Amino acid sequence: MDERELIFDCHEENPVLKKLHELYYGLLKHDGFGEIRIDIRILKRGQKEVILHSGKQYRFVVDYPPRMEAAKHGKEVLAK
Repeated sequence: MDERELIFDCHEENPVLKKLHELYYGLLKHDGFGEIRIDIRILKRGQKEVILHSGKQYRFVVDYPPRMEAAKHGKEVLAK
């Protein structure tokens, strides 16, 4: 199973992906124009704030591995 399949298989357990999924299908059913925007901000202590905009704002704080932690686990890290 590749990473893409893992993300979509686990969306029931991930509140951000679950809400994005709900918004996406809600806009598809809507008879008219719709828009979804995603903002991601870096917070302290290994967290990011994810804000989904679609008429309302849905805010989530998610944990993410810092750059050094990601490098230890063999994940690709982009250099500045």
